[in-house]
Amino acid sequence: MHQPGRLIVISGPSGTGKTSICNELLKRLPRARWSTSCTTRPMRPGDVDGQTYHFVSCDEFMQMKQRGEFLETAEYLGHFYGTPAEPVRQAVRDGVYIILEIEVQGGAQVARQMPESIRIFVLPPTMETLKARLAGRKTESEQQQAKRLAEADGEIGFARDSGCYQYFVTNDELDITVEEILQLIASAK
Repeated sequence: MHQPGRLIVISGPSGTGKTSICNELLKRLPRARWSTSCTTRPMRPGDVDGQTYHFVSCDEFMQMKQRGEFLETAEYLGHFYGTPAEPVRQAVRDGVYIILEIEVQGGAQVARQMPESIRIFVLPPTMETLKARLAGRKTESEQQQAKRLAEADGEIGFARDSGCYQYFVTNDELDITVEEILQLIASAK
């Protein structure tokens, strides 16, 4: 008998390890793959259209949005991003686990469009740990790190208050966190 897949949404503040978690889920979940979003941002060296993103013009993106073709959309740094709905739904029908790493506002949109999705919010062990992880990246100024910490408070509050996320997982140790998420996915079938 054919077993349907699931859409698995992973959200959380910057620095909580979402990408590492998603990469491990892709390795450990049978029939799992990333969701490929559309974007209006220009291609960068190393980008592959259809793999990194589906690169579209602003007009094309807005037409797709008007036709209701996205599960969620967001604007970031003047560019639009969106998750095409039909490829995700088709993959789920085909028995694929689709991994979608997304910010909390997008998670809320997905919760409305696909309430059967599994939505997991990743928390840092403490805000001090998060601060140390952001500093350890050495990719941003102290001012940018402070902004990310303030955003993290808002994201955590929204995730808790909105009711959009069924599960909250604290990422202290990656392997333990991934095992916990795999158990949540298995129990949600």
